[in-house]
Amino acid sequence: MRAVVQRVSKASVEVEGRVLARIERGLVVLLAIAKDDAQADIDYMVDKITNLRIFEREGKFDLSVKDVGGEILLISQFTLYGDTKKGRRPSFTDAAPPIVAKELYEIALKKFGDAIQTKGGEFQAHMSVNIVNDGPVTIIIDSKRNL
Repeated sequence: MRAVVQRVSKASVEVEGRVLARIERGLVVLLAIAKDDAQADIDYMVDKITNLRIFEREGKFDLSVKDVGGEILLISQFTLYGDTKKGRRPSFTDAAPPIVAKELYEIALKKFGDAIQTKGGEFQAHMSVNIVNDGPVTIIIDSKRNL
């Protein structure tokens, strides 16, 4: 599982001009699910991201999204597994097939929601994600490199 985590002052996600979800201070998590991901990857990501100290106190990254009473906007984004080593078109062979990815995304959405206020996008929809990155602060996390 791979995530791009952005600290935001606000963010929203739209499908066909309709706002699905909106958050204020918190994190936008762009989440990609690999073909070999499992429950352990979800558990790792939920724990790591909800407790990641990337909010400032006295000029230092010392607080988590939980500590600041923030929210998470979780967006499925298989393109994080785009492999550009060969040719000019990315290959997505490492990404989970849609039926598997959807199930794991929905489990992740619930698990994040159990830990902190979490909203999500629409799986496999063409989404417009509006992000006001705060800092900017952007962190990349890969469960396979850390498990």
